[in-house]
Amino acid sequence: MAATPAVSLQPYDVREVAPVDHEVTAGWEVTVPLSGVRADGVRVAAFRNGPGARLDMRVLPQPVVTVVIGFEDGMLTVDGTNGRQTLGSLVAAPVPAPTRIRGERVECVEVHLSPVVASSLMGVSLAELDGEITDLENVWGRQTSRLREQLAATTSWPRRFALLDEFLAGRSAKPPSVDPEVAAGWERIVAQRGRIRVGDLAASCGWSRKRFWSRFSAQLGLTPKRAAMLVRFDHAATCLQAGRGPVETAMVCGYADQSHLHRDVLAFAGCTPGALTRATEGKQ
Repeated sequence: MAATPAVSLQPYDVREVAPVDHEVTAGWEVTVPLSGVRADGVRVAAFRNGPGARLDMRVLPQPVVTVVIGFEDGMLTVDGTNGRQTLGSLVAAPVPAPTRIRGERVECVEVHLSPVVASSLMGVSLAELDGEITDLENVWGRQTSRLREQLAATTSWPRRFALLDEFLAGRSAKPPSVDPEVAAGWERIVAQRGRIRVGDLAASCGWSRKRFWSRFSAQLGLTPKRAAMLVRFDHAATCLQAGRGPVETAMVCGYADQSHLHRDVLAFAGCTPGALTRATEGKQ
């Protein structure tokens, strides 16, 4: 039996800070903590746009729960199936409905949470987030405004990351809500980039296929099959955005053929592989 994945955050004084990596790309300042936020299944990066750079992006499904925490008065315009929302912070499910996000003045921290730890840190089941991009205050309540104020008042990126680390440490006190067998199944799906059979996952933990399917779906908000499809799509999207053609991407990512890739990209991204590549290149 696989061990329960640990959320290894430890609170610490915000005067203790870690070095960061900072770079400017296409008018955007990107900063990441070199030592990482102290939690398994958590990745953090900060973004700030410079003169002439603005945010205008299609939200793609990813095998993570995404939390965006904006500072000060930089608001994001979110256009989705629920109409237009203006949000200072948000949380996105792994497979949100078709959505576009725009912003003129953007300064934010983006947190990617593995589904294995997301429920404990968010305080809600992933099924409640299914298909939605939601105001983070609907999930974290008043803590969201307080955290935004603290991050905005702190001008040092290392100290901002330390504040976020401390905040997440406080939320990690709850025990994991995911079975070790489910967590191990998710990790195998990610490690094999979605190229694995559900029956093999169930057999590896000694469960029946029905039980594994039921527990996995209830705890991670995705069926095992859809989780594998999502992880494979994410790999394919990365390949396409890196400039690989559809034929090569289909072969590398384990699709039966180019038509199979086309169907999955259309289902997850709402566009063709070619359109996804052009969008990344900034073409219409």
